[in-house]
Amino acid sequence: MNIEKAINKLKEKGYKRTKQRERILEIFSEQDQGYIPAKTILKEIQKDFPGVSYDTIYRNLYLLAEEQVLESTELDGEKHFRFHCDTHGHHHHFICTGCGKTKAVEFCPMDKIAQSLDGYAVDDHKFEIYGKCPGCL
Repeated sequence: MNIEKAINKLKEKGYKRTKQRERILEIFSEQDQGYIPAKTILKEIQKDFPGVSYDTIYRNLYLLAEEQVLESTELDGEKHFRFHCDTHGHHHHFICTGCGKTKAVEFCPMDKIAQSLDGYAVDDHKFEIYGKCPGCL
């Protein structure tokens, strides 16, 4: 995902292009596909918008996640966000707990798990693997 694609996606849903949303998206574009803690995003955006509140940032982050512009995960009890993965097809991620970078995992464990859920209807799933990338080891 990139900034223009994200903004166009929001426009299609009827959301306005605001300077704060645009700055949030810029922060993500400056990262190398890694998850960023919400607190870090708040600190970065307050450099340009000193009066912006914690609630405003969180509302925007959750809106962007709901509209599939961002993905979220929880690391160390804190929400982290990143641009939504542009990779086509179903896959999962390894997430580095050191730097937040991700690596796609093309294997889906639901193929095996579904066998033990006979009679159950799975609506959705999320599978993440946490550890250290080679650069953080």
